Amino acid sequence: MTHQNNNSSVSKVWFITGASRGFGRVWADAALKRGDKVAATARHLASIADLKEKYGANVLTLELDVTKPQQVKLAVAQAHAHFGKLDIVLNNAGYSLVGTIEEASAEDIRALYETNIFGTVSVIQAALPLLRQRGGGHILGTSTGLGHVTMPVIGYYCSSKWAFEAIHESLDTEVKPFGIKVTIIEPGAYATEFGSQESLKFAAGLDIYADFKTQFFGSLRDMERGDPDATPEAIFTIVDAEHPPLRFNLGSHNLPWVRAAYADRLATWEAWEAVSNSAQGKLK
Repeated sequence: MTHQNNNSSVSKVWFITGASRGFGRVWADAALKRGDKVAATARHLASIADLKEKYGANVLTLELDVTKPQQVKLAVAQAHAHFGKLDIVLNNAGYSLVGTIEEASAEDIRALYETNIFGTVSVIQAALPLLRQRGGGHILGTSTGLGHVTMPVIGYYCSSKWAFEAIHESLDTEVKPFGIKVTIIEPGAYATEFGSQESLKFAAGLDIYADFKTQFFGSLRDMERGDPDATPEAIFTIVDAEHPPLRFNLGSHNLPWVRAAYADRLATWEAWEAVSNSAQGKLK
Protein backbone atom coordinates (compact mmCIF):
# COMPACT_ATOMS: atom_id res chain seq x y z
CA MET A 1 0.00 0.00 0.00
CA THR A 2 1.36 3.41 -0.93
CA HIS A 3 0.61 6.83 0.41
CA GLN A 4 0.48 9.34 -2.40
CA ASN A 5 1.61 12.83 -1.59
CA ASN A 6 -0.29 15.79 -2.97
CA ASN A 7 -0.48 19.51 -2.43
CA SER A 8 -2.88 19.14 0.50
CA SER A 9 -0.70 16.61 2.35
CA VAL A 10 2.42 17.32 4.36
CA SER A 11 5.22 18.05 1.93
CA LYS A 12 8.44 16.06 2.07
CA VAL A 13 11.89 17.60 2.37
CA TRP A 14 14.54 16.26 0.02
CA PHE A 15 18.34 16.60 0.14
CA ILE A 16 19.71 15.88 -3.34
CA THR A 17 23.34 15.70 -4.48
CA GLY A 18 24.22 16.15 -8.14
CA ALA A 19 21.10 18.24 -8.79
CA SER A 20 22.55 20.20 -11.69
CA ARG A 21 21.79 17.65 -14.43
CA GLY A 22 20.58 14.16 -15.22
CA PHE A 23 18.24 12.40 -12.82
CA GLY A 24 19.20 14.74 -9.99
CA ARG A 25 17.81 17.71 -11.91
CA VAL A 26 14.74 15.85 -13.20
CA TRP A 27 13.77 14.57 -9.74
CA ALA A 28 14.52 17.86 -7.95
CA ASP A 29 12.32 19.74 -10.42
CA ALA A 30 9.52 17.15 -10.21
CA ALA A 31 9.58 17.11 -6.39
CA LEU A 32 9.31 20.89 -6.29
CA LYS A 33 6.48 20.83 -8.83
CA ARG A 34 4.47 18.49 -6.64
CA GLY A 35 4.86 20.82 -3.67
CA ASP A 36 7.77 19.22 -1.84
CA LYS A 37 10.76 21.16 -0.55
CA VAL A 38 14.26 20.49 -1.84
CA ALA A 39 17.81 21.23 -0.71
CA ALA A 40 19.46 21.00 -4.12
CA THR A 41 23.24 20.72 -4.20
CA ALA A 42 25.81 20.90 -6.96
CA ARG A 43 29.49 21.64 -7.32
CA HIS A 44 28.67 24.98 -8.96
CA LEU A 45 25.81 27.11 -7.61
CA ALA A 46 25.28 28.76 -10.99
CA SER A 47 24.17 25.41 -12.43
CA ILE A 48 21.15 25.26 -10.08
CA ALA A 49 20.42 28.99 -9.67
CA ASP A 50 17.36 28.72 -11.94
CA LEU A 51 15.67 26.39 -9.43
CA LYS A 52 15.77 29.20 -6.87
CA GLU A 53 14.29 31.66 -9.36
CA LYS A 54 11.51 29.23 -10.24
CA TYR A 55 10.56 27.78 -6.85
CA GLY A 56 11.54 30.48 -4.34
CA ALA A 57 11.39 29.51 -0.67
CA ASN A 58 10.65 25.84 -1.43
CA VAL A 59 14.21 25.30 -2.61
CA LEU A 60 17.54 25.82 -0.90
CA THR A 61 20.51 25.76 -3.27
CA LEU A 62 23.88 24.78 -1.82
CA GLU A 63 27.34 24.46 -3.31
CA LEU A 64 28.65 20.98 -2.55
CA ASP A 65 31.60 18.88 -3.65
CA VAL A 66 30.85 15.49 -2.09
CA THR A 67 34.55 14.62 -2.00
CA LYS A 68 34.97 17.21 0.80
CA PRO A 69 33.58 15.62 3.99
CA GLN A 70 33.47 18.85 6.00
CA GLN A 71 31.55 20.58 3.23
CA VAL A 72 29.14 17.64 3.18
CA LYS A 73 28.52 17.90 6.94
CA LEU A 74 27.92 21.64 6.67
CA ALA A 75 25.52 21.29 3.71
CA VAL A 76 23.45 18.57 5.39
CA ALA A 77 23.31 20.59 8.63
CA GLN A 78 22.33 23.76 6.73
CA ALA A 79 19.54 21.97 4.88
CA HIS A 80 18.22 20.46 8.11
CA ALA A 81 18.33 23.80 9.93
CA HIS A 82 16.69 25.62 7.02
CA PHE A 83 13.72 23.28 6.59
CA GLY A 84 13.56 21.89 10.13
CA LYS A 85 13.78 18.27 8.95
CA LEU A 86 15.00 15.95 6.21
CA ASP A 87 12.73 13.21 4.89
CA ILE A 88 14.57 11.96 1.82
CA VAL A 89 18.33 11.95 1.32
CA LEU A 90 19.15 11.21 -2.31
CA ASN A 91 22.75 10.42 -3.24
CA ASN A 92 22.83 11.12 -6.95
CA ALA A 93 26.28 12.64 -7.54
CA GLY A 94 28.59 10.38 -9.54
CA TYR A 95 30.42 9.91 -12.80
CA SER A 96 31.84 7.18 -15.01
CA LEU A 97 35.48 6.43 -15.72
CA VAL A 98 36.12 5.30 -19.29
CA GLY A 99 39.10 3.02 -19.65
CA THR A 100 39.97 -0.66 -19.68
CA ILE A 101 41.22 -2.35 -16.51
CA GLU A 102 44.79 -2.06 -17.81
CA GLU A 103 44.54 1.57 -18.91
CA ALA A 104 43.15 3.31 -15.81
CA SER A 105 45.73 4.64 -13.36
CA ALA A 106 45.51 4.26 -9.60
CA GLU A 107 44.89 8.02 -9.46
CA ASP A 108 41.94 7.69 -11.90
CA ILE A 109 40.41 4.88 -9.83
CA ARG A 110 40.88 6.68 -6.49
CA ALA A 111 39.23 9.83 -7.86
CA LEU A 112 36.25 7.77 -9.09
CA TYR A 113 35.80 6.16 -5.67
CA GLU A 114 36.21 9.51 -3.90
CA THR A 115 33.00 10.69 -5.59
CA ASN A 116 30.98 7.53 -6.16
CA ILE A 117 31.73 5.80 -2.85
CA PHE A 118 33.38 8.05 -0.27
CA GLY A 119 31.20 11.02 -1.25
CA THR A 120 28.10 8.89 -0.90
CA VAL A 121 29.23 7.58 2.49
CA SER A 122 29.97 11.11 3.71
CA VAL A 123 26.40 12.17 2.94
CA ILE A 124 24.93 9.07 4.62
CA GLN A 125 27.07 9.51 7.73
CA ALA A 126 26.19 13.20 7.99
CA ALA A 127 22.45 12.57 7.58
CA LEU A 128 21.99 9.50 9.78
CA PRO A 129 22.16 11.22 13.21
CA LEU A 130 19.51 13.71 12.04
CA LEU A 131 17.22 11.01 10.64
CA ARG A 132 17.66 8.90 13.76
CA GLN A 133 16.82 11.90 15.93
CA ARG A 134 13.46 12.33 14.21
CA GLY A 135 12.78 8.59 14.13
CA GLY A 136 12.69 8.01 10.40
CA GLY A 137 13.56 9.03 6.89
CA HIS A 138 14.43 7.49 3.55
CA ILE A 139 17.90 7.18 2.05
CA LEU A 140 17.90 6.80 -1.72
CA GLY A 141 20.98 6.02 -3.80
CA THR A 142 21.22 6.27 -7.58
CA SER A 143 23.00 3.14 -8.71
CA THR A 144 22.53 1.38 -12.07
CA GLY A 145 21.81 -2.03 -13.53
CA LEU A 146 25.61 -2.20 -13.74
CA GLY A 147 25.56 -2.74 -9.99
CA HIS A 148 24.78 -6.39 -10.85
CA VAL A 149 26.34 -6.93 -14.26
CA THR A 150 29.36 -5.41 -15.96
CA MET A 151 30.50 -3.97 -19.24
CA PRO A 152 34.02 -3.75 -20.59
CA VAL A 153 35.72 -0.33 -20.82
CA ILE A 154 33.76 1.01 -17.81
CA GLY A 155 34.70 -1.83 -15.44
CA TYR A 156 35.88 0.48 -12.67
CA TYR A 157 32.62 2.42 -12.79
CA CYS A 158 30.75 -0.90 -12.55
CA SER A 159 32.93 -1.87 -9.59
CA SER A 160 32.06 1.37 -7.79
CA LYS A 161 28.37 0.56 -8.18
CA TRP A 162 28.85 -3.02 -6.93
CA ALA A 163 30.42 -1.45 -3.83
CA PHE A 164 27.58 1.10 -3.69
CA GLU A 165 25.03 -1.74 -3.69
CA ALA A 166 26.80 -3.65 -0.91
CA ILE A 167 27.08 -0.54 1.28
CA HIS A 168 23.36 0.22 0.94
CA GLU A 169 22.34 -3.39 1.55
CA SER A 170 24.29 -3.47 4.81
CA LEU A 171 22.99 -0.01 5.71
CA ASP A 172 19.39 -1.14 5.23
CA THR A 173 19.75 -3.86 7.87
CA GLU A 174 21.61 -1.56 10.26
CA VAL A 175 19.15 1.37 10.21
CA LYS A 176 15.84 -0.48 9.97
CA PRO A 177 15.51 -0.55 13.80
CA PHE A 178 15.56 3.27 13.74
CA GLY A 179 12.66 3.47 11.28
CA ILE A 180 14.96 4.57 8.43
CA LYS A 181 14.31 3.14 4.97
CA VAL A 182 16.85 2.52 2.22
CA THR A 183 16.24 2.14 -1.51
CA ILE A 184 18.78 1.64 -4.28
CA ILE A 185 17.47 3.10 -7.56
CA GLU A 186 18.90 1.12 -10.50
CA PRO A 187 18.32 2.91 -13.81
CA GLY A 188 18.87 1.22 -17.13
CA ALA A 189 20.02 3.24 -20.14
CA TYR A 190 18.41 6.68 -20.24
CA ALA A 191 18.86 9.74 -22.41
CA THR A 192 20.36 11.87 -19.62
CA GLU A 193 23.53 13.94 -19.60
CA PHE A 194 25.32 11.04 -17.88
CA GLY A 195 27.12 10.31 -21.14
CA SER A 196 28.24 13.93 -21.52
CA GLN A 197 31.83 15.11 -21.11
CA GLU A 198 30.92 16.53 -17.66
CA SER A 199 29.85 13.09 -16.41
CA LEU A 200 32.68 11.09 -17.97
CA LYS A 201 36.40 11.00 -17.30
CA PHE A 202 38.77 9.23 -19.65
CA ALA A 203 41.84 7.21 -18.71
CA ALA A 204 44.87 7.55 -20.97
CA GLY A 205 44.36 5.07 -23.80
CA LEU A 206 46.58 2.28 -25.07
CA ASP A 207 46.62 1.66 -28.82
CA ILE A 208 46.11 -2.09 -28.30
CA TYR A 209 42.51 -1.40 -27.14
CA ALA A 210 41.61 1.27 -29.71
CA ASP A 211 39.63 -1.00 -32.06
CA PHE A 212 37.89 -2.79 -29.19
CA LYS A 213 36.75 0.54 -27.70
CA THR A 214 35.55 1.83 -31.07
CA GLN A 215 33.42 -1.30 -31.44
CA PHE A 216 32.16 -0.97 -27.84
CA PHE A 217 31.10 2.67 -28.24
CA GLY A 218 29.44 1.80 -31.54
CA SER A 219 27.27 -0.78 -29.77
CA LEU A 220 26.35 1.79 -27.08
CA ARG A 221 25.19 4.29 -29.70
CA ASP A 222 22.63 1.79 -30.97
CA MET A 223 21.21 1.12 -27.47
CA GLU A 224 17.61 2.13 -26.91
CA ARG A 225 17.33 4.73 -24.14
CA GLY A 226 14.50 5.61 -21.80
CA ASP A 227 12.96 9.05 -21.28
CA PRO A 228 14.17 10.62 -17.99
CA ASP A 229 10.98 12.70 -17.78
CA ALA A 230 8.97 9.46 -17.52
CA THR A 231 10.68 8.53 -14.22
CA PRO A 232 9.44 10.91 -11.47
CA GLU A 233 6.10 9.18 -10.82
CA ALA A 234 7.90 5.88 -10.21
CA ILE A 235 10.28 7.60 -7.78
CA PHE A 236 7.33 9.22 -5.97
CA THR A 237 5.63 5.82 -5.69
CA ILE A 238 8.80 4.54 -3.98
CA VAL A 239 9.18 7.44 -1.53
CA ASP A 240 5.46 7.47 -0.69
CA ALA A 241 5.32 3.70 -0.07
CA GLU A 242 4.96 2.46 3.47
CA HIS A 243 7.27 -0.46 2.67
CA PRO A 244 9.53 0.58 -0.21
CA PRO A 245 11.85 -1.98 -1.84
CA LEU A 246 15.56 -2.13 -1.08
CA ARG A 247 16.25 -2.39 -4.81
CA PHE A 248 14.21 -0.87 -7.62
CA ASN A 249 14.86 -1.31 -11.34
CA LEU A 250 14.11 1.95 -13.15
CA GLY A 251 12.95 1.20 -16.68
CA SER A 252 12.26 -2.04 -18.52
CA HIS A 253 15.76 -3.08 -19.65
CA ASN A 254 17.47 -4.24 -16.47
CA LEU A 255 15.44 -7.18 -15.24
CA PRO A 256 15.88 -9.46 -18.31
CA TRP A 257 19.62 -8.66 -18.34
CA VAL A 258 20.11 -9.23 -14.60
CA ARG A 259 17.94 -12.36 -14.66
CA ALA A 260 20.14 -13.87 -17.39
CA ALA A 261 23.34 -12.89 -15.56
CA TYR A 262 22.24 -14.53 -12.31
CA ALA A 263 21.03 -17.65 -14.14
CA ASP A 264 24.47 -17.93 -15.75
CA ARG A 265 26.21 -17.51 -12.37
CA LEU A 266 24.04 -20.15 -10.74
CA ALA A 267 24.64 -22.54 -13.62
CA THR A 268 28.42 -22.07 -13.32
CA TRP A 269 28.43 -22.55 -9.53
CA GLU A 270 26.26 -25.63 -9.83
CA ALA A 271 28.42 -27.10 -12.60
CA TRP A 272 31.43 -26.83 -10.30
CA GLU A 273 29.56 -27.77 -7.11
CA ALA A 274 31.25 -31.15 -6.69
CA VAL A 275 34.71 -29.57 -6.89
CA SER A 276 33.61 -26.80 -4.49
CA ASN A 277 32.27 -29.35 -2.01
CA SER A 278 35.45 -31.41 -2.21
CA ALA A 279 37.36 -28.40 -0.85
CA GLN A 280 35.24 -28.19 2.31
CA GLY A 281 37.06 -30.95 4.17
CA LYS A 282 36.33 -31.96 7.75
CA LEU A 283 38.10 -30.68 10.82
CA LYS A 284 38.90 -33.39 13.36
